[in-house]
Amino acid sequence: MGHKVHPTGFRVGVIYDWQSKWYAGKNYKDLLHEDLRIRKRIMGPGTPDAGISRVEIDRNANQMTVTIHTAKPGIVIGRNGANVDQLRTDLEKTTGRRVRVNINEIRTPELDAYLVARSIADQLQRRVAFRRAIKQSVQRTMQRGAKGIKVMVGGRLGGAEMSRRETEKQGRIPLHTLRADIDFGVAEAHTTFGRIGVKVWIYKGDIEPEINRPKPQDGARELLAGEPAAETVSEDAAPVVSG
Repeated sequence: MGHKVHPTGFRVGVIYDWQSKWYAGKNYKDLLHEDLRIRKRIMGPGTPDAGISRVEIDRNANQMTVTIHTAKPGIVIGRNGANVDQLRTDLEKTTGRRVRVNINEIRTPELDAYLVARSIADQLQRRVAFRRAIKQSVQRTMQRGAKGIKVMVGGRLGGAEMSRRETEKQGRIPLHTLRADIDFGVAEAHTTFGRIGVKVWIYKGDIEPEINRPKPQDGARELLAGEPAAETVSEDAAPVVSG
Protein backbone atom coordinates (compact mmCIF):
# COMPACT_ATOMS: atom_id res chain seq x y z
CA MET A 1 0.00 0.00 0.00
CA GLY A 2 1.23 3.48 -0.80
CA HIS A 3 1.63 6.02 1.99
CA LYS A 4 0.91 9.35 0.36
CA VAL A 5 1.39 12.64 2.20
CA HIS A 6 -0.32 15.86 1.16
CA PRO A 7 2.44 18.24 0.01
CA THR A 8 0.85 21.30 1.62
CA GLY A 9 -0.01 19.69 4.96
CA PHE A 10 3.49 18.21 5.09
CA ARG A 11 5.02 21.72 5.02
CA VAL A 12 2.54 23.68 7.14
CA GLY A 13 4.43 25.35 9.97
CA VAL A 14 7.76 24.99 8.15
CA ILE A 15 7.51 27.11 4.98
CA TYR A 16 3.71 27.43 4.62
CA ASP A 17 1.17 29.13 6.86
CA TRP A 18 -2.32 28.01 7.79
CA GLN A 19 -5.24 29.00 5.53
CA SER A 20 -7.50 29.39 8.58
CA LYS A 21 -6.26 31.36 11.59
CA TRP A 22 -8.46 31.26 14.67
CA TYR A 23 -8.69 29.68 18.10
CA ALA A 24 -11.68 27.69 19.30
CA GLY A 25 -12.32 26.09 22.63
CA LYS A 26 -15.37 23.84 22.77
CA ASN A 27 -16.97 25.18 19.57
CA TYR A 28 -14.23 23.93 17.23
CA LYS A 29 -16.72 21.85 15.25
CA ASP A 30 -19.02 24.83 14.63
CA LEU A 31 -16.21 27.06 13.36
CA LEU A 32 -14.84 24.29 11.17
CA HIS A 33 -18.20 23.76 9.44
CA GLU A 34 -18.58 27.52 9.17
CA ASP A 35 -15.26 27.62 7.28
CA LEU A 36 -16.52 24.90 4.95
CA ARG A 37 -19.72 26.84 4.24
CA ILE A 38 -17.74 30.03 3.55
CA ARG A 39 -15.41 28.28 1.08
CA LYS A 40 -18.35 26.53 -0.58
CA ARG A 41 -20.12 29.86 -1.01
CA ILE A 42 -17.05 31.57 -2.49
CA MET A 43 -15.68 28.72 -4.64
CA GLY A 44 -19.02 27.10 -5.43
CA PRO A 45 -20.89 26.84 -8.73
CA GLY A 46 -21.91 30.50 -8.52
CA THR A 47 -18.40 31.64 -9.52
CA PRO A 48 -17.20 29.10 -12.11
CA ASP A 49 -15.13 31.51 -14.23
CA ALA A 50 -13.62 33.64 -11.46
CA GLY A 51 -10.38 31.66 -11.25
CA ILE A 52 -10.42 31.47 -7.44
CA SER A 53 -7.48 29.42 -6.15
CA ARG A 54 -7.80 29.54 -2.36
CA VAL A 55 -9.58 31.35 0.47
CA GLU A 56 -7.87 32.42 3.70
CA ILE A 57 -9.95 33.04 6.82
CA ASP A 58 -8.77 35.05 9.84
CA ARG A 59 -11.04 35.45 12.88
CA ASN A 60 -10.69 38.06 15.61
CA ALA A 61 -13.07 38.86 18.47
CA ASN A 62 -16.05 40.17 16.48
CA GLN A 63 -14.57 40.53 13.01
CA MET A 64 -13.61 38.06 10.33
CA THR A 65 -11.24 38.75 7.45
CA VAL A 66 -11.69 36.69 4.27
CA THR A 67 -8.89 36.90 1.69
CA ILE A 68 -9.69 35.61 -1.79
CA HIS A 69 -6.84 34.74 -4.15
CA THR A 70 -8.11 34.90 -7.72
CA ALA A 71 -6.72 35.20 -11.23
CA LYS A 72 -9.72 37.32 -12.36
CA PRO A 73 -10.46 39.89 -9.66
CA GLY A 74 -12.78 41.83 -11.95
CA ILE A 75 -15.30 38.97 -11.99
CA VAL A 76 -15.18 38.60 -8.20
CA ILE A 77 -15.60 42.34 -7.59
CA GLY A 78 -18.29 42.84 -10.24
CA ARG A 79 -19.51 46.09 -11.75
CA ASN A 80 -19.04 48.91 -9.23
CA GLY A 81 -18.32 46.31 -6.55
CA ALA A 82 -21.79 44.75 -6.68
CA ASN A 83 -20.62 41.14 -6.43
CA VAL A 84 -18.25 41.69 -3.53
CA ASP A 85 -20.91 43.67 -1.62
CA GLN A 86 -23.40 40.83 -2.09
CA LEU A 87 -20.75 38.33 -0.97
CA ARG A 88 -20.00 40.37 2.15
CA THR A 89 -23.72 40.55 3.00
CA ASP A 90 -24.15 36.80 2.58
CA LEU A 91 -21.13 36.01 4.75
CA GLU A 92 -22.30 38.36 7.51
CA LYS A 93 -25.70 36.61 7.54
CA THR A 94 -23.98 33.21 7.67
CA THR A 95 -21.50 34.01 10.42
CA GLY A 96 -23.23 36.72 12.44
CA ARG A 97 -19.97 38.71 12.47
CA ARG A 98 -18.65 41.77 10.72
CA VAL A 99 -16.84 40.51 7.61
CA ARG A 100 -14.02 42.19 5.75
CA VAL A 101 -13.28 40.87 2.24
CA ASN A 102 -9.83 41.28 0.67
CA ILE A 103 -9.11 40.28 -2.93
CA ASN A 104 -5.57 39.41 -4.05
CA GLU A 105 -4.77 38.99 -7.74
CA ILE A 106 -2.78 35.97 -8.94
CA ARG A 107 -0.59 37.46 -11.65
CA THR A 108 0.74 34.15 -13.03
CA PRO A 109 -2.09 31.57 -12.95
CA GLU A 110 0.15 29.13 -14.85
CA LEU A 111 2.16 28.69 -11.62
CA ASP A 112 -0.89 27.95 -9.45
CA ALA A 113 -1.49 24.20 -9.18
CA TYR A 114 -5.24 24.40 -8.56
CA LEU A 115 -5.83 26.75 -11.48
CA VAL A 116 -3.77 24.52 -13.80
CA ALA A 117 -5.74 21.45 -12.65
CA ARG A 118 -9.04 23.31 -13.09
CA SER A 119 -7.99 24.38 -16.60
CA ILE A 120 -7.21 20.78 -17.60
CA ALA A 121 -10.51 19.57 -16.11
CA ASP A 122 -12.46 22.22 -18.04
CA GLN A 123 -10.77 21.14 -21.27
CA LEU A 124 -11.66 17.51 -20.58
CA GLN A 125 -15.29 18.54 -20.09
CA ARG A 126 -15.17 20.21 -23.50
CA ARG A 127 -14.00 16.87 -25.01
CA VAL A 128 -10.43 18.01 -25.69
CA ALA A 129 -7.97 15.09 -26.00
CA PHE A 130 -6.46 14.55 -22.56
CA ARG A 131 -2.86 14.16 -23.81
CA ARG A 132 -3.07 17.44 -25.70
CA ALA A 133 -4.54 19.28 -22.71
CA ILE A 134 -1.86 17.93 -20.36
CA LYS A 135 1.10 18.66 -22.64
CA GLN A 136 -0.01 22.22 -23.36
CA SER A 137 -0.49 22.97 -19.65
CA VAL A 138 2.93 21.50 -18.79
CA GLN A 139 4.65 23.57 -21.48
CA ARG A 140 2.95 26.81 -20.40
CA THR A 141 3.92 26.24 -16.76
CA MET A 142 7.56 25.50 -17.58
CA GLN A 143 7.74 28.58 -19.83
CA ARG A 144 6.60 30.72 -16.89
CA GLY A 145 9.67 29.72 -14.87
CA ALA A 146 8.63 26.64 -12.91
CA LYS A 147 11.43 24.23 -12.03
CA GLY A 148 9.23 21.17 -12.36
CA ILE A 149 5.65 20.01 -12.86
CA LYS A 150 3.83 16.70 -12.65
CA VAL A 151 0.26 16.14 -13.90
CA MET A 152 -1.72 12.98 -13.19
CA VAL A 153 -5.17 12.23 -14.60
CA GLY A 154 -7.24 9.19 -13.73
CA GLY A 155 -10.59 7.86 -14.91
CA ARG A 156 -12.25 6.67 -18.11
CA LEU A 157 -9.84 8.57 -20.34
CA GLY A 158 -11.06 8.92 -23.90
CA GLY A 159 -14.27 7.05 -23.07
CA ALA A 160 -12.48 3.74 -22.44
CA GLU A 161 -14.37 0.93 -20.74
CA MET A 162 -11.78 0.55 -17.99
CA SER A 163 -10.37 3.48 -16.06
CA ARG A 164 -6.65 4.07 -16.05
CA ARG A 165 -4.08 6.63 -14.94
CA GLU A 166 -1.79 8.75 -17.12
CA THR A 167 1.11 10.88 -15.86
CA GLU A 168 3.13 13.66 -17.49
CA LYS A 169 6.25 14.99 -15.74
CA GLN A 170 8.86 17.59 -16.63
CA GLY A 171 11.66 18.95 -14.44
CA ARG A 172 12.15 18.10 -10.75
CA ILE A 173 9.53 17.39 -8.07
CA PRO A 174 11.37 16.86 -4.71
CA LEU A 175 8.44 15.72 -2.57
CA HIS A 176 10.50 14.84 0.53
CA THR A 177 12.42 18.13 0.74
CA LEU A 178 10.68 20.31 3.31
CA ARG A 179 12.15 23.57 2.01
CA ALA A 180 10.89 22.83 -1.52
CA ASP A 181 8.02 25.15 -2.51
CA ILE A 182 5.63 22.63 -4.09
CA ASP A 183 2.12 23.78 -4.95
CA PHE A 184 -0.49 21.00 -5.12
CA GLY A 185 -3.98 21.15 -6.59
CA VAL A 186 -6.83 18.74 -7.30
CA ALA A 187 -9.79 19.18 -9.65
CA GLU A 188 -12.51 16.97 -11.15
CA ALA A 189 -13.90 16.87 -14.66
CA HIS A 190 -17.57 15.80 -14.85
CA THR A 191 -17.88 14.07 -18.22
CA THR A 192 -20.56 11.87 -19.78
CA PHE A 193 -18.36 8.83 -19.05
CA GLY A 194 -17.98 9.72 -15.36
CA ARG A 195 -15.60 11.78 -13.29
CA ILE A 196 -11.96 12.24 -14.25
CA GLY A 197 -9.62 13.36 -11.49
CA VAL A 198 -6.74 15.74 -12.14
CA LYS A 199 -3.78 16.24 -9.77
CA VAL A 200 -1.01 18.80 -10.33
CA TRP A 201 2.30 19.31 -8.53
CA ILE A 202 4.36 22.45 -9.36
CA TYR A 203 7.89 22.97 -7.99
CA LYS A 204 8.80 26.67 -7.83
CA GLY A 205 12.14 26.55 -5.97
CA ASP A 206 13.33 26.40 -2.37
CA ILE A 207 12.18 28.53 0.57
CA GLU A 208 14.43 28.87 3.60
CA PRO A 209 12.45 28.06 6.79
CA GLU A 210 12.12 30.78 9.41
CA ILE A 211 13.93 28.70 12.06
CA ASN A 212 17.10 28.48 9.94
CA ARG A 213 17.41 32.15 9.05
CA PRO A 214 20.33 33.89 10.81
CA LYS A 215 19.29 36.35 13.51
CA PRO A 216 21.17 39.56 14.33
CA GLN A 217 23.43 39.37 17.37
CA ASP A 218 22.52 41.01 20.67
CA GLY A 219 22.78 44.77 20.40
CA ALA A 220 22.92 44.67 16.61
CA ARG A 221 20.15 45.48 14.19
CA GLU A 222 19.40 44.45 10.63
CA LEU A 223 20.57 46.87 7.93
CA LEU A 224 18.06 48.42 5.60
CA ALA A 225 18.50 48.08 1.87
CA GLY A 226 21.23 50.44 0.68
CA GLU A 227 22.34 51.39 4.21
CA PRO A 228 26.15 51.36 4.67
CA ALA A 229 27.55 49.17 7.40
CA ALA A 230 28.94 51.03 10.41
CA GLU A 231 32.67 50.77 11.03
CA THR A 232 33.58 48.86 14.18
CA VAL A 233 36.67 49.51 16.28
CA SER A 234 38.29 46.65 18.17
CA GLU A 235 38.74 47.12 21.91
CA ASP A 236 42.29 45.77 21.68
CA ALA A 237 43.37 48.33 19.11
CA ALA A 238 45.89 50.91 20.33
CA PRO A 239 44.52 54.46 20.64
CA VAL A 240 45.68 56.95 18.06
CA VAL A 241 47.25 60.08 19.55
CA SER A 242 47.38 63.10 17.32
CA GLY A 243 49.93 65.88 17.60
